[in-house]
Amino acid sequence: MKKITAIKTQRKNTERLSIFLDGKYDFGIARVLAGSLRVGQLLGEEQISALKASDELESAYLKAINFLSYRARSSAEIRENLRGHEISEPCIEPTIERLEKQGFLNDKDFAETWVENRNTFRPRGKRALTYELRQKGIAHQVIESTLEEMVNEEELVYLAGRKKAKQLAKRNLEWQDFRKKLVGFLARRGFNYSVISPVLSKLWDEMQEK
Repeated sequence: MKKITAIKTQRKNTERLSIFLDGKYDFGIARVLAGSLRVGQLLGEEQISALKASDELESAYLKAINFLSYRARSSAEIRENLRGHEISEPCIEPTIERLEKQGFLNDKDFAETWVENRNTFRPRGKRALTYELRQKGIAHQVIESTLEEMVNEEELVYLAGRKKAKQLAKRNLEWQDFRKKLVGFLARRGFNYSVISPVLSKLWDEMQEK
């Protein structure tokens, strides 16, 4: 057994306490977890290990909350971030589950927000969106259902193409050059040629009328 000989507030983070056992610093702990600790209290090795484990879980949770404060994240991004902070693997999944239960983390919501943002500001085809969401660690079935619900490629290819067509129209290009550049642009946005082809002539005609 070891005796708590001092409990001190840490200088760099007042929400954390330094615990001294038998006259020496032993470990730090979140203030919220230290409510039952008192100077003079005896702690066994199992109690000490349990306190340290609880503190690591709390630390992982707070790091994840801070990471989420900048923008929405996928669960895979949270895992990667926690590993970067050297949080042990046994603490990562409980942290993910806690965030999900509290509504801070939801891969379906993340995917929908991502697609909605793309649809509004930078329309892309399903191929490009699938790649982006995979890079964020979103599960295949979540990607498929989200794109099925939210992506109308026929509408999006026109919106993306119209903006680019306006830029190309200022260059007074011939049809073949206009077509080549527009196809390349839309293909890079993740649209397949079968979706691109129907809008080419329509956009060309619209630009000629202006």
